[in-house]
Amino acid sequence: MTFDLTPEQDQLRDAVRALGRRYGHGYFVEKAKAGEHTTELWAEAGRLGYLGVNIPTEYGGGGGGITELAIVCEELAAAGCPLLLLVVSPAIAGTVLNRHGTEEQRKRHLPGLADGSQKIVFAITEPEAGSNFHRLGTVARRDGDGWLLNGRKCYISGVDEAGHVLVVARTEDSSTGKLKPALFLVPTDAPGLTRSKLDMEIVSPENQFLLYLDDVRLPADALLGESLDAGLPALFAGLNPERITVAAMGAGTGRYAIERASEYTATRKVWGGRSIGSHQGVSHPLAHAAVQVELARLMIQKAATQYDAGRDLEAGVAGNMAKYAAGEAAALAVDTAVQVLGGAGMTTEYGVATLLGAVRAGRIAPVSREMILNFVAQHVLGQDKSY
Repeated sequence: MTFDLTPEQDQLRDAVRALGRRYGHGYFVEKAKAGEHTTELWAEAGRLGYLGVNIPTEYGGGGGGITELAIVCEELAAAGCPLLLLVVSPAIAGTVLNRHGTEEQRKRHLPGLADGSQKIVFAITEPEAGSNFHRLGTVARRDGDGWLLNGRKCYISGVDEAGHVLVVARTEDSSTGKLKPALFLVPTDAPGLTRSKLDMEIVSPENQFLLYLDDVRLPADALLGESLDAGLPALFAGLNPERITVAAMGAGTGRYAIERASEYTATRKVWGGRSIGSHQGVSHPLAHAAVQVELARLMIQKAATQYDAGRDLEAGVAGNMAKYAAGEAAALAVDTAVQVLGGAGMTTEYGVATLLGAVRAGRIAPVSREMILNFVAQHVLGQDKSY
């Protein structure tokens, strides 16, 4: 057992950290408040190869795994630039395409994901289904040689930045008559696909949308994979990378908040010549938050290592635990940072309150803390299913 990164992973961490700090949280907030996207940062990260670290070299990627992509997610977040589309495009879409797409689909889409020139977002959540994907109402029906999609999706990230959206729908199994999941690559400009922006109380340059699919006609090759049998394994293929990279982004955000607060409390003097950080009422909450963030980072490392080793079942448990731990740790770190900065913590200038909405959302999405506890109770503790 080792907790050391390889020399290549160390170099990746240092390089991404340097890139993130050149842009910084000020850039992130400025873009968000102007209603713009982090186009420059994304493009540079793509040119430098950071967006495609988990994509095979034959498709223009770095040939690494989710461990490397988690490093990218964490270090950009630790620089104050937590980019959600890293989770959505290279982690979810990139993994699903690589593991279950046809060769033609991989050749068409993976190089663009690797260099950042293409983004593919992911659409599973629906207004009525919530966390129960068995209740998905988006249905795909045969339409000659192609498909016809109808349904609704909500909280879909980055549709306005993407060329395609990977839509989870249900299709009728001709042998049983039952509905089974399938994934479709839908161009975001497809006739019948419309969107409505959701106003969120989150400072982020990445937007959330409602999607409406009304008789969206697709060619046969829009179906992900060689057949309908690819649907369920393809859907689950994206879940562990999603949880691991979301957790890494949370851990990085926690590190950023603690660093900002520590710099302030080490130099802020109110009573005599002592810094406010010398008082345990200030330093202990920060130290506690730092411990929680480090514990989450260890869970992330374990989950990513197991996933990259092909141990999907173990990675599922570790990935869910890592996501839970990082969501709690990030929320604690940002809240603690705001508290120890006092009034300054609520200003835009000090750059911590701007993360409150995002870290609170991290305890809800992409899977809520309660559903993770259900998962752990059932699959780790052997309890009866409660839902």
